[in-house]
Amino acid sequence: MITLHQPGALSALPPLSLYVHLPWCLRKCPYCDFNSHEHRQADGTLPESRYLDAICADIESALPQIWGRRIHTIFIGGGTPSLFSPEAIDRLLCDIRARLPVNADAEITLEANPGTFEKDRFKAFRQAGVNRLSIGVQSFDDQKLKALGRVHNRAQAIAAVEEAQACFDTFNLDLMYALPGQSMHDLESDIQQALAFKPPHLSLYHLTLEPNTRFATQPPEGLPDDDSAFDMLDHLIERTTAAGLQRYEVSAYARPGHHCQHNLNYWQFGDYLGVGAGAHSKISFPDKIVRQVRWREPGSYMDKALQGQACSNEQEVALKSRAFEFMMNALRLRDGFELLRFSERTGLTLTSIQRPLAEAEAKGLLERDLARAWPTTKGFDFLSDLQALFLQD
Repeated sequence: MITLHQPGALSALPPLSLYVHLPWCLRKCPYCDFNSHEHRQADGTLPESRYLDAICADIESALPQIWGRRIHTIFIGGGTPSLFSPEAIDRLLCDIRARLPVNADAEITLEANPGTFEKDRFKAFRQAGVNRLSIGVQSFDDQKLKALGRVHNRAQAIAAVEEAQACFDTFNLDLMYALPGQSMHDLESDIQQALAFKPPHLSLYHLTLEPNTRFATQPPEGLPDDDSAFDMLDHLIERTTAAGLQRYEVSAYARPGHHCQHNLNYWQFGDYLGVGAGAHSKISFPDKIVRQVRWREPGSYMDKALQGQACSNEQEVALKSRAFEFMMNALRLRDGFELLRFSERTGLTLTSIQRPLAEAEAKGLLERDLARAWPTTKGFDFLSDLQALFLQD
């Protein structure tokens, strides 16, 4: 009996990553639109044990959807995951390994903030199994940190990075630019201080006023205009390149061998299981691709997950949306994507995107050869315009 190939069927499943969301912060930053919640327990403690029980139940409920697939990377994000004790992170990673087949060389990243830093804490995270740290510095300028609502100061940021240097072979620093009242001189001071640590990885983000944040309704004064922000980005690219950091993604700069493997899996349209309050998942099956969201509020999430109902909603990615979703990720990469990977990850033929590829090429936003397609410098500068070409009505 001959079976016709089903439209949109996948010839192979992509790599699978695990994202764990730990949602609490000491204080909600006015620019942050992530699912984070101020730490307000009356006794000053976090419900670590119950939350980790909920994570375990969440993973166990998801097992039938990912059975037999190995975990290539783990990312523990937030919130401020470093609020959790090293003992809790150790338990979390043991619980994960007891339930999922994790590659022996898996990249395991923990987000940390200098405001939760104390001597030897990062070393304890390393001993628990974390092998990559991502530190949310944002700035080394006390005035700018105050304007951003950060709970740490310059001295704490420097101490935290020095500790990360001592404990981790690879780590990331987050910096923001186009900050309130920031001049080119201020920017140079920040990037000079960051590069002095010789970070293996640097993430540089333009401060944006996201909806549903305090800055959206109460914008800070003295924000640089668009032209000044472009000049700042040009300066950052020049400085990072001179320091041996390659810009391999719109906001990511790394030394050889230190690219963030977890984020690369996102950008290459890989799969990820997201567990924890408000976490998102993308999971492929031979005949479909689904997206899921967990319950957002931490208390509700714990209650629902422990009842085996961690997922608040799930929807299938429509065939007509797959090309755009793929390009929203892949075109963020300097090297773009392999043409064969597009078909493998979306189940669509290359002929389905020939017209937008040709249009992007004609506009100078994209280049391609027989194996790959990648954004030009102009395409990087006007990335949303390039990605929009792949939208289908």
